[in-house]
Amino acid sequence: MIASRLGIFILWLIHWLPLALQARIGNALGMLLYHLAAKRRKIGAINLSLCFPEWPQAQRDNVLQRHFQAMTRAAIEHGELWWSDRKRINKIVRIEGLAHFQAEYGQPLILLAPHFIGLDMGGVRISTEYAPLVSMYSRLKNPLFDQLMLHARTRFGQSKLISRHDGVRPLIREMKLGAPLYYLPDQDFGAKDALFVPFFGVPTATVNALPRIAKLAHAKVMPAVTRQLPDGQGYVIQFYPPWDNFPSDDMTADVTRMNAFIEERVREMPEQYFWLHKRFKTRPPGEAKFYP
Repeated sequence: MIASRLGIFILWLIHWLPLALQARIGNALGMLLYHLAAKRRKIGAINLSLCFPEWPQAQRDNVLQRHFQAMTRAAIEHGELWWSDRKRINKIVRIEGLAHFQAEYGQPLILLAPHFIGLDMGGVRISTEYAPLVSMYSRLKNPLFDQLMLHARTRFGQSKLISRHDGVRPLIREMKLGAPLYYLPDQDFGAKDALFVPFFGVPTATVNALPRIAKLAHAKVMPAVTRQLPDGQGYVIQFYPPWDNFPSDDMTADVTRMNAFIEERVREMPEQYFWLHKRFKTRPPGEAKFYP
């Protein structure tokens, strides 16, 4: 607990620095973590080998190194979300495609936010002007960091976080009251409520909640992807046009469509996707496991 408090104090000090300097610190620490975090490095290497088997090993290693840098930089820059004011956050995180969002705002809406390293930046940025939002969350193991993350995600406009254990009904209730759902769809939570559909050609356990929630709430689905910019230039959250004919009458096709969209964005910025999660942990019956 003392180490956690010291770490939080250091992040508080760092958040006063110019963003470009924070980025350099994050990049340097990220390279150090790449060499020290052997277990996580192994997970990332397996994920990249499954998704990009056509790449030479050196290219996958380079992407994984840059991922550690981008991830560590984003972790450090979370201090901005915890302690900076609204004006500062609006300067750090720009918005593109805002007209798409404004055209649907106030109606049941799901913002599809895949696990890129800037997703918290994008979510908090939206909440500075268009709150409340609602989202699902899983508690962090460290209670101090869990408290700070909850604070960051709810500090503007009374946004709400619903525990995954509470199911989708509280989400739908908030959506019908006008709160957009900031939905993070792409992690492995086991075989329950999941379909095995392709992700980079690999059958992947994918939660089917997106089409289910969209149908129950009569909501449109609009992707909202946050990109980290180089050299401490901040972040950009981009709203895409809402999807037509979603959900359809074919849940498998809907979930496959979601994975295909995420895959396209990963190819655009592979170093920013969250490779350190065991995305392919749950396997179809009889299929060998990928992770040791």
